[in-house]
Amino acid sequence: MNLSFRFTTILQSLALAAATVTAAAPAQAQVYTQAGFEAYLQTVAARARAEGVSERSIAAGLSGLTINQRVVDLDRPQAYDPNSVSPPFEPYRRQHVDTARINGGRNAYAASASLLPAIEARYGVPGQILIAIWGHETNYGSFKGDFDTIRSLATLAYEGRRRDLFEDELVATLKMLDRGISRSQLKGSWAGAIGNPQFLPSVWLRVAQDGDGNGTRDIWNSRADTLASIAAYFRSAGWRPGERWGVQAYVPSSFDRASIKTQLASPRCPRVFARHSQWRTVGEWKALGVRPQGFLPDGTTAVLMEPDGEGNTAYLLTGNYRVILDYNCSNYYALSVGLLADQIRR
Repeated sequence: MNLSFRFTTILQSLALAAATVTAAAPAQAQVYTQAGFEAYLQTVAARARAEGVSERSIAAGLSGLTINQRVVDLDRPQAYDPNSVSPPFEPYRRQHVDTARINGGRNAYAASASLLPAIEARYGVPGQILIAIWGHETNYGSFKGDFDTIRSLATLAYEGRRRDLFEDELVATLKMLDRGISRSQLKGSWAGAIGNPQFLPSVWLRVAQDGDGNGTRDIWNSRADTLASIAAYFRSAGWRPGERWGVQAYVPSSFDRASIKTQLASPRCPRVFARHSQWRTVGEWKALGVRPQGFLPDGTTAVLMEPDGEGNTAYLLTGNYRVILDYNCSNYYALSVGLLADQIRR
């Protein structure tokens, strides 16, 4: 997932800046050295110490680390191209809302029947949304990643391109050790996302829940902790209980799209939000000839999006869709989560 928001896809937009990193400055040349890496880790240790991390956890986390060249290689091709054109959504939908993932989601939903009512009541987030996030992040827990989280984050912080982000997450991971997470448990994606929901370490610190009441917040092995933690994330991001994420919509061929083009420039995920229209109530959309293909109350505010352009499938998307985007700022991700959730409960 992931950058509170979901995390791995977002983190994969980071490019490698070719450079030599010293302990004090971002990279400037093309060689990374173990000596420079170890010197940089001393600055991390000093920061962690100043933020109250114990010497035990600092030593357990940072001792003996080496640069993970595989992480550097995976990060290298992820450069953001502002001139790139988005591929069509339909192939993505077929891949991510396929029969196997739908059936897996239905099975996971049924297996969670004893847990979901209490989680839904406490956090206000539908169980099918929680299961759909779990399915998208780790295929219902079947693959959570096997990279050493601390080593990955230390490598990404050292190379310096997004040092503030990854150093923050590295220090957060050391704080997790102080809170009882074992060093061996800290494994996940190459970009530092961990557990069933692929939280970044700072997100674990902020919202992870003890869903089964056993005194731990185990998002690696506990289904109850995993689902409660995703629900807590959604609640903190502003999920509105009882509101759908969105529905497909019919748009007449004569529709004047220029009249509803957004004029807002979002500093966060600008390309994602630029594909959305202005906000209108469902009643106002209906007056313009746009017809929702599922129930949304007329007073609900929504944006219109046509991911594959005019004449293709369109969607009316509510404020709860924006909450899914907070988890992972990708329209295709958020759409496929919503569509999968609908299929899980169908």
